[in-house]
Amino acid sequence: MSTLAWCLALGSVATGAAIQGSLGFGLGMLCAPILALLDPDLVPGPLLMMGLFASVWVAWRERAGFEFSRIAWALVGRVIGTAIGVSVLVVVSDQVVLGVLAVATLAGVALSVGGWKIQPTPPAMVVAGAASGVMGLLTSIGGPPMALVLQNETGARLRSTLSGFFVIGASMALASLAVSGGLDSHDLRLGAALAPAALVGLITSTMLARFLDAGWVRRVVLGISGATAALLLFEVTVLGH
Repeated sequence: MSTLAWCLALGSVATGAAIQGSLGFGLGMLCAPILALLDPDLVPGPLLMMGLFASVWVAWRERAGFEFSRIAWALVGRVIGTAIGVSVLVVVSDQVVLGVLAVATLAGVALSVGGWKIQPTPPAMVVAGAASGVMGLLTSIGGPPMALVLQNETGARLRSTLSGFFVIGASMALASLAVSGGLDSHDLRLGAALAPAALVGLITSTMLARFLDAGWVRRVVLGISGATAALLLFEVTVLGH
């Protein structure tokens, strides 16, 4: 990569880490398309490493608000969602699946704006985990469904729950890549080179999290979730990919 391209990659990772550190999700959403455009070698391995790094950092920082029971239900859903996604893709195109999930997410955002309060009950967490698993399988972006269900939680509870969920999810994804031969020493070197930028973003996120906790968390979650779903819907319906 050129110096300019590398600077853009570092800048996107720092920004994505700042967002993830303040909300519990967002790094993959911002960085996946940028890094893939700059250098395909930066995804999925190095990006997954940054996602794991950020999730571990935030999970530890927000450990006081962590509840494993919610993670457990969401992980059950993720396993189900991943299995369903793999099975459905045999007979249905990924564009159709993504289109349905994008519309469902937009509907959830619209209902939430209209006053509907989603409660993170075990069934809701299973469904959110399943949707996250399918979206993660197809796009490497699995945050919005989970964040939507947790939108009414405090900032610390939101971040701790999402981070715990993504620590396990990213670890499983990296392990799968390693077993299948999709993770090598080159990926590790790229991940190490991106890590300082992620660290800068995560340190910055501490101040940003305090700002969002003053009444902005739910609005930002709905805004990012809606924007992500709208972008996915645009890509599958207009761009056709």
